[in-house]
Amino acid sequence: MPHIPLPTHLPGITGLLEYRRDTAEPIRALTQLILRGESSLTFAERELIASLVSHRNECQFCSAAHSAVTDLLLGESTTCALVRQDYETAPVSDKMRALLHIAALTQQNGRFVTDTAIQRAKNAGATDREIHDTVLIAALFCFYNKYVDGLATELPADPAYFQQLGERIAVSYGRRAEGYSEK
Repeated sequence: MPHIPLPTHLPGITGLLEYRRDTAEPIRALTQLILRGESSLTFAERELIASLVSHRNECQFCSAAHSAVTDLLLGESTTCALVRQDYETAPVSDKMRALLHIAALTQQNGRFVTDTAIQRAKNAGATDREIHDTVLIAALFCFYNKYVDGLATELPADPAYFQQLGERIAVSYGRRAEGYSEK
């Protein structure tokens, strides 16, 4: 049960964003910019970082949501599952593996990101911008995970919710123009 009254038909962060639309607006805009804005990292790669961090933070809602988005963007469900299990052996590029390592270190504690981890990413072809954005995505999702779990938001009753949510946020993190009715 949530620690504050939230719309019961809006699980996870969606209910929190509706609860405070004034704070939701900059949160949504930042997320849209970072995960859907211009970048040499694909949408799927950025979502993979979000999924890994959320999984490692044990945030069930965010982990399920961003895994669903990643699977949709990749067109398959194996890669994300394998990354969450062990990104060092998952079927991703050396560059992505190095960036996921930086994300995992950031998730633990930002000070755990070492010169060695950065050099590994650069040696694998990562740009300074990609390294920056990886740390930013990881830090952002640590915030979201704490926001969602700190207010004890609920999981959806129907797991199919995550497929629908994934389809929506694969396109945009903006608020739905029609709002969120209870249907």
